[in-house]
Amino acid sequence: MSTLHTVAAGTALVRYDRHDPTAGATGPALVLVHGTGSSGAELTWGELVPRLNAHRTVLTPDLSGTERTTDDGGPLSTGLLAAQLIAVIEDAGTGPVDLLGFSMGAAVAATTAALRPDLVRRLILAAGWAHTEGDEYLRNLFTVWRRIADHDAEAFGRLITLTGFSRGFLNGLGPAAVEQLVPNMPPTPGTLRHLELDLAMDIRALLPRITTPTLVVGFGQDATVPVEHSRALHAAIAGSAYAELDAGHVGFFERGAEFAELVGAFTAAR
Repeated sequence: MSTLHTVAAGTALVRYDRHDPTAGATGPALVLVHGTGSSGAELTWGELVPRLNAHRTVLTPDLSGTERTTDDGGPLSTGLLAAQLIAVIEDAGTGPVDLLGFSMGAAVAATTAALRPDLVRRLILAAGWAHTEGDEYLRNLFTVWRRIADHDAEAFGRLITLTGFSRGFLNGLGPAAVEQLVPNMPPTPGTLRHLELDLAMDIRALLPRITTPTLVVGFGQDATVPVEHSRALHAAIAGSAYAELDAGHVGFFERGAEFAELVGAFTAAR
């Protein structure tokens, strides 16, 4: 059963869905933090939630820049989005949670764990990165996304699809199914705000403050955030564990069962 909730955080009214198991929760709540894009949690986590909430509550917040959350339209930062995530966790009242962040959301989740370790029992960072400065691949990719978004919405959608999934996965789907994956609407102002945050990303100073047990998951064929960034996150977070799947950036979509098993095994630890 899913219910929609709203919580105020600064100038934002943050929406989040609470997915409760039909048989009752037997473990801590799991919070899933989306990456770049105004569609937020619905598009990011739709395939994964049913794999994860059989016996636990799953929370899927939509942070600023998404269509369902409203705010003043100002610049975004990981600190601002982490404050919204903290508000969601506290509003849900489920106690310390297991926190899973994907891509941009990995930086938000890591920031939350660094600032409020009392709220995070286990931390999982998938396809994340700590900083854009110094990586010319990331800087140029996000810059191209940003510039194409202003001029050619279809090209933007196709580039997002090409960098989001591995070549083998796309070829296995075939043309008709791939066309269904390509976003068919122009990028929104919220998506562009996320891209500006991606370009400015830098959470390196916070990583040594993370004491929560952490699993970093990299995807070996990631053409958006190369897997070396996941390996660097693992190296920077003391005591963290590391796993790598042979998949593209949206690896939890390509390898859903394996990814859910990784999450389940890590969060089952006491």
